[in-house]
Amino acid sequence: MRMVSASPKKLHIIASKTTGTAEKNIIQQDNGILDLHKNAQYYGNGDKDNKLPHIKFEDKIIYILGYDNKDKWRNVLGSQFGCVYIDEINTADIDFVREISTRNDYLMATLNPDDPSLPVYKEFVNRSRPYKKYIQDVPPEIMSELTEEPVPNWKYWFFSFADNLSLTPEVIEKKKTAAPRGTKLYKNKILGLRGKATGLVFSNFDRQQHIKSKKWAKQFLTNNRQSEKFMQYSAGLDTAYSQKSPDIIAMSFIGITDKGICVVLDERVYNNADLQTPIAPSDTVKNFVDFLERNRQEWGLARNVFIDSADQATITELNKYKMQKGCIYTFNSAWKKTQIIDRINLQLGWLAQGYYFVLEHCKNYINELEIYSWREDKDNTPEDAHDHCINASQYAWLPFKQRIGGEISGADKNNEK
Repeated sequence: MRMVSASPKKLHIIASKTTGTAEKNIIQQDNGILDLHKNAQYYGNGDKDNKLPHIKFEDKIIYILGYDNKDKWRNVLGSQFGCVYIDEINTADIDFVREISTRNDYLMATLNPDDPSLPVYKEFVNRSRPYKKYIQDVPPEIMSELTEEPVPNWKYWFFSFADNLSLTPEVIEKKKTAAPRGTKLYKNKILGLRGKATGLVFSNFDRQQHIKSKKWAKQFLTNNRQSEKFMQYSAGLDTAYSQKSPDIIAMSFIGITDKGICVVLDERVYNNADLQTPIAPSDTVKNFVDFLERNRQEWGLARNVFIDSADQATITELNKYKMQKGCIYTFNSAWKKTQIIDRINLQLGWLAQGYYFVLEHCKNYINELEIYSWREDKDNTPEDAHDHCINASQYAWLPFKQRIGGEISGADKNNEK
């Protein structure tokens, strides 16, 4: 309201899911606009001069919009505005956000933690940065996602319960105990971290527990004097060559120890939608071999590697490369006899029992683990999205799944090929 007062423009906007939501949460509640600004007048049904709901404040008009109704907000967005406030921008129609973002002098938005794959994060939220004074308030999980090209003067604030002066310590504690620890509800509402609150496939994936450093993984190399060693390396490749979707070409490199621990050691992804010259299957051959060689030098040899069996074009190019130039790798079609639901159950069990870990630099895979969800319209079926790194890692461990989740006996080691 101070920015509205200082603005030279007459017209401004407050947008919420509905006008009723704006009234309840922003305008009429205790410490809301009408409570704090006694000279502000709200016309919920409009008046003779302005048919839309609006606030008259000083000599300004603040329209109240519901972004759930395209017909209504399109009628308003025909001119430039001074100040715009968007409530819960994570739930807003992205077309509305894009449109209004170019029609103001000052924009402020609030949001609750949500699915980090929503376009509002990539296009707006993650292009902002916190003030240095408050950077310590931002959880590391969120700070690591504020990586899009920053826009000058776009600022990000992270607020916790402690910033809400209307909440007593007793009320804060009551809210914390209401949500069970370890659930996505606790993660979203109590810790304030991003992620879909319901329907997650890998709901027991926990950053603090399952993400490890490269230094931690190096202890399992065979030249170290540890009792536990990497005994099997493998790699998987999942492909998607579309230039019109966020689907990616994903490569995953894993190691399995003789105590049955599986570690995702490295990843590499490409997205043709981001490239001026799209990647073809023949390009993937070089990229994949380079990926395997880099990891062979750092970790060890994954002689047998596994490629999505649905992509025969890439498999053909890989085998052609092997015949023409020769290489130490055997390119196999992915083993898909284990159903997707069974793969998920295996991985959930390994996560729960401490047999499955991911290195911290595998950010694309970590992101997928945190948003990969069940379909709402079909029981026991995951969505066909946010799963390319997940698929690549599964292709890598599927042939060796019997070795994960427990120590390999000496007899088993001798019989392995």
